[in-house]
Amino acid sequence: MRIVKRLLLILLSLLVLALVGFFTFAPAYVEKSRNAVLPHDPYPVSDAAQQLHDNLIIGDLHADPLLWNRDLTKRSDYGQVDIPRLLEGNVAVQVFTAVTKSPAGQNYEENSAEAFDNITALAIGQLWPPRTWNSLLERALYQAEKLEAVEAALPGQFRIIRTRADLDSLLADRAAGQKIVGCILGIEGAHPLEGDIANLDKIEAAGHRVIALQHFFDNALGGSLHGKGDQGLTDFGREVVREVAQRGLVLDIAHSSPAVARDVLEITDIPLIVSHSGVSAHCETPRNFPDDLMREIAATGGVIGMGYWDEVTCGDFTPAGVARMTRTAIDLLGEDHVALGSDFDGSVTTAFDTSELAALTHAFLAEGLTEDQIAKVMGGNMIRVLRARLK
Repeated sequence: MRIVKRLLLILLSLLVLALVGFFTFAPAYVEKSRNAVLPHDPYPVSDAAQQLHDNLIIGDLHADPLLWNRDLTKRSDYGQVDIPRLLEGNVAVQVFTAVTKSPAGQNYEENSAEAFDNITALAIGQLWPPRTWNSLLERALYQAEKLEAVEAALPGQFRIIRTRADLDSLLADRAAGQKIVGCILGIEGAHPLEGDIANLDKIEAAGHRVIALQHFFDNALGGSLHGKGDQGLTDFGREVVREVAQRGLVLDIAHSSPAVARDVLEITDIPLIVSHSGVSAHCETPRNFPDDLMREIAATGGVIGMGYWDEVTCGDFTPAGVARMTRTAIDLLGEDHVALGSDFDGSVTTAFDTSELAALTHAFLAEGLTEDQIAKVMGGNMIRVLRARLK
């Protein structure tokens, strides 16, 4: 009997050690495989490019680091963005979005909303609070809490932006020489509303200001670019869009179906964003809207964020490749409607991280963009839209 008890104790101890090891190391292992930066020699940055870069107001419309358990207050050797690297890259404003649901086997052609949800497994595996395990709303609220903890830990270096006054104050502090980066929260798809418009109050109160309608699957608001057919807005989707337009919120139609985008254009008169994308004029891919639709979105006074990964650049996602895509986007949409939308830490492989953004400035100059055009793309256009929408 003693031998049996001893064996059970040994087995229980081994099980506990295995679980501790899993929850300690598995999440980081998963992220390293999902958010890789390709090995590369240092990219060229001329003295002129560095001087220009140091004087730019730089903004990025989309990154997903809140999905992971990395400590964003410290410079990491994996992943693509954290606060130290944002400061190194001279970023003034970064949008961090809360990812709350993502179907297994996700692809750009078609996904089922009923597919196994990767984020549920990730929430449990990363030991998020149990309230997040079966609630998309709680996942969005928890990721906002994570960002508030970063703000509390770095009061002189990092600030959450909730209002136009917050934005103007941040930019004034930076102009006065303070090394600080601001962040705006958003949701990647409005499924955390869980079908209840009252939950928009909770999302807004938590600090979220950028509201995307869909992600990789159709939801209660309407069709996804990667869903089952080109479905438009539902009645609930129209209600949400009208409510977002009335508040001091930014409406993002990245990942929405073309039908949803056209429905939004019909019922709003606000500047819209496509936070992270490419343009079909550069290369045909299921991830990008048709060019005529992109022109209509730009005509609202909105902006299209240029992504840094393979599927939108169609192969070359080095700084030079992103610069070539951006040149095409400017030719298609005009210099006032193109911005940055990296999708850093969004389960994409990139060729550079946010600390290396001076290389993108260099590539823009090499591509023939003027300094005024670079200033607009790197942040000026984004700041204009934020000022127009935040209250």
